[in-house]
Amino acid sequence: MISLLFAAPWLILLTYLALWLRLPKKLGPEGVFAEDVPLVSVIIPARNEEHNILMSAESVGASTYPNFELIVVDDRSTDRTAQVARTAEIGKAARYEVLSGAELPEGWLGKPWACDQGAREARGDILLFTDADTTHHPELLSRAVADLQRDGADALTLLGEQTMLTFWEKLVQPHIFFTLSLGFPDFRTPQPPKRWRRAIANGQYIMIHRAVYDEVGGHVAVKGEVVEDQRIAQILCKAGKRLEIRMAEDHFATRMYSSLPGMIEGWSKNMALASRQAFDSWFAPVALPSLIATVVLLWIVPPVVVVLDLAGVYVGVPATAAQAVTVGSALFWFACAWRFGVPPWFGLLYPLGAAVEAYIFTRSLVRGRRVEWKGRTYVVPR
Repeated sequence: MISLLFAAPWLILLTYLALWLRLPKKLGPEGVFAEDVPLVSVIIPARNEEHNILMSAESVGASTYPNFELIVVDDRSTDRTAQVARTAEIGKAARYEVLSGAELPEGWLGKPWACDQGAREARGDILLFTDADTTHHPELLSRAVADLQRDGADALTLLGEQTMLTFWEKLVQPHIFFTLSLGFPDFRTPQPPKRWRRAIANGQYIMIHRAVYDEVGGHVAVKGEVVEDQRIAQILCKAGKRLEIRMAEDHFATRMYSSLPGMIEGWSKNMALASRQAFDSWFAPVALPSLIATVVLLWIVPPVVVVLDLAGVYVGVPATAAQAVTVGSALFWFACAWRFGVPPWFGLLYPLGAAVEAYIFTRSLVRGRRVEWKGRTYVVPR
């Protein structure tokens, strides 16, 4: 009986994945555009991104799409972001602007405010919000616009390659991404209005018709949101708009964090607030604690029991059950590492990755509405 209870979380997880996980379709081919193609305004909000902004802006500027403009909004950076951005060679862009962001107004958070300023400056019929740490294949914009039009969608968001170079990125990021897929398992089907809490978008790439953006309130509607991409998706869904998700790993890449402290700071600001947004009010307060408990019980406790057994310490749990779950978990994380482009041997270190993930979630839970990010501190309204 104890062995069955020990394996129960795994059985529940595998059943859940089999029944609910639906990966998005791949981004379609380039479209054949007429002469009157819509103008796309690409907006990059940037704060303290002097090491990334040139790469990102120039990759957008190399786009093969025939009609686009590029707007970089320097969100009052304390480094050389604006100066570096102004040196970019923007290729075929019809227009290139580097805006100096205005002072942050009361009630606004940094990224929504930067996006709002860029949107007000934009002239396009289609808006694309993308991050300063992203790189774009030359065909990406053409493919995205083609899919937006082919599907008759109101908005399109893409999932790209997550670039991971350091030890800690390779160890921790797959755990975070896998956990996010548990919270939002169906990436293939646009969510109906009644399931608006299950809607999700990737703030690294959100394309939306200008008329739809204005209709739902734009970034004014999410001005106080830390996880503004998730809230935009929910607002679109609630309004009956069609949001499509596509996989574009061959054409779009992001390196979110380059160090363990940056990773901890970045994910800590998101997880508690995102979990509250994603669930009904009755479950929202316990959603993240439940996730922390799941991570500990599933990924940490079994290998700890194995180690204690090898050390001659009996903890009241059959060692064979702990060994079986630990081996099964290692094989699972071998596969996850391979899927995310990480050397499979990182699967052997999954308890350490899970421990860091649990720490990040706990830190986010303790901080609650207090958020620190890129030199700013916010207290997010309830």
